[in-house]
Amino acid sequence: MAWIVRGEFRKLWIGQLVSASGSAVTTVALPLVAVVNLQASAVEMGALSALTIAPHLVFGLLAGVWVDRWSRRRVLIRTDIGRLLLLGSVPVAAAAGVLRIEQLYAVAVLTGVLTLLSDTASQTMIPVLVPRDDLMRANSAALLNINLASTLGPSVAGFLVQVLTAPFAIVIDAASYVVSAIASYLIREPARAPAPERSEVRLSAGLRVLFGDRVLQPLVISAGIAAMTGAMQAPLTVLYLIRDLHKSPAFVGLSLTTFGAAAVAGTLVAGAWCRRVGIGRSYLSGVLLASVSGVAFATGSTPVILAGQVCAGLGMSLFGVPQRTLRQALAPTHLLGQVTASWRTLVIGGQTIGAATSGVVATAVGIRPTLLLATGGMLAGLLVAVLSPLRTLRDVPDREPAGDR
Repeated sequence: MAWIVRGEFRKLWIGQLVSASGSAVTTVALPLVAVVNLQASAVEMGALSALTIAPHLVFGLLAGVWVDRWSRRRVLIRTDIGRLLLLGSVPVAAAAGVLRIEQLYAVAVLTGVLTLLSDTASQTMIPVLVPRDDLMRANSAALLNINLASTLGPSVAGFLVQVLTAPFAIVIDAASYVVSAIASYLIREPARAPAPERSEVRLSAGLRVLFGDRVLQPLVISAGIAAMTGAMQAPLTVLYLIRDLHKSPAFVGLSLTTFGAAAVAGTLVAGAWCRRVGIGRSYLSGVLLASVSGVAFATGSTPVILAGQVCAGLGMSLFGVPQRTLRQALAPTHLLGQVTASWRTLVIGGQTIGAATSGVVATAVGIRPTLLLATGGMLAGLLVAVLSPLRTLRDVPDREPAGDR
């Protein structure tokens, strides 16, 4: 995979790796600022968490329209600068003794909007910077950034918070956007076709592409179902491990690290696996592997739980790389932003619903049955893909994207 990180894509890859690593620090540090420095209540913590996700649901479709009309390179630069200023305001306010929970709310919302735009722009820029035949390798490299950051970031964040205190640990994230902005500034973005007239722009354009393509339609339905039901597990696993299984906090950390390490390993082999079994079956095998974690947790066995985390981490990469690649290859070039944003809105929206309902379901039937129900839901998403053309799809279809014909 390393050889694909070259040319203009290398600049994008470096910038996104640095900013993702910084963001992983803030993911831990910002809630700690609320808890430690502002003594936030459970309601305030819930609001802070919700406001972080809300931009993806409220502005997701709009973000796609904006990215398709603007220079992606400028979007990356401006969103980096915006996040630098927003996050930098937290340690400044803390040092001045004027930090309030309302400021954290504003930072969470505004950085969420900028991150939405940045992520949409970076994903839609990949097929512009690399040849079609290299899309899978490029997506593996891009997903490696996310997995490395999410695996190492929390540990680094904990150390920085211990040494610097939470508000000043956020300085690291703010500084990361300086590097990312410089890397984005150096990208030579290829010329693009003129944006469509405003009268021709529809918020539903991305959705029409996703649901109008014989490959993308089952893919988005399958991914949406799997994301929604899979997200039911995340809020419950720590509670289940500690309260029901009486595991130590160290074991919780070990299980999360095991998942992250497996996800990193998965990105390194995803391209080769796609070529060996076919891009469609790589997606199917990834969802299947990811779904077993709920059953593994339900057994209560330490070795089985850790094995389940290995499977889930590998699975996330094995289905993540092909679904990104198919979306980028089959979406119309002039609608890449809207298709990407529509996908993220549906999938993140599904995750939000799953996470929000997990507590209600667990209260009604118990945590262990809820974990098993989540596995059943992910397998239902897998079944949608199995009964579709994805089952026999070996390579990215060699045709023009829908809507470009």
